[in-house]
Amino acid sequence: MEPTLTLFISLFTTLLAIINPLEAIPVYLGLIENKPEAEQRRVARQACFYATLLCFFFLIFGTLLLRIFDVPLSMIRVVGGVILTKVGFDLFAPPASGGMIPRADSAHQDVAFVPLAMPIMFGPGAIATLIGMASTIKQSAEEPVYFLAASIAIVVCMATIYLTLIYAKPILRKVGTQGLDAATRIVGFFVAAMGMGLIFHGAVEFLAPYQHAASVT
Repeated sequence: MEPTLTLFISLFTTLLAIINPLEAIPVYLGLIENKPEAEQRRVARQACFYATLLCFFFLIFGTLLLRIFDVPLSMIRVVGGVILTKVGFDLFAPPASGGMIPRADSAHQDVAFVPLAMPIMFGPGAIATLIGMASTIKQSAEEPVYFLAASIAIVVCMATIYLTLIYAKPILRKVGTQGLDAATRIVGFFVAAMGMGLIFHGAVEFLAPYQHAASVT
């Protein structure tokens, strides 16, 4: 059960860091401004539901894609690492233009799917994370258990994000805008570090056969 627990913890923590619910709080509050409390909860609930569906879609689709085209795990790690590194840099040093998501202009506009579920909660970093995790699940008798662990990690992560959105206003009052900014930059640093780690390990794994061939000749 240790590999299963490792997969659960890795996927949960990485997804939570990539999505970064603290960064989503100001965007969420701006989008649901002047809306009744029941509508605010509906938006948070539907956004998390849509993001969960997207996570499962890419987890399954990513696994099938890797097996159909026989994509090397090393290449997935390098590409995913590049994406995670860029996301981490954007979190650590956000662009000077400010927020990337505009406020909803219409009171009747449903913002649960766009922009909350995608790209705020589910963007390129989450896609790279899920496909990268899917590439580590090998075809074996324990494969259903690994997929169950990954599914539970996704559900628990989205439940955590839902609670964060529901209590967004109290969290913002307690932490403050400067606290959210500091937390976002810290998360960005670690996301960039994880991305660089994936690039390094992917490159080493890709070059290992060539090094062995060179040593033989």
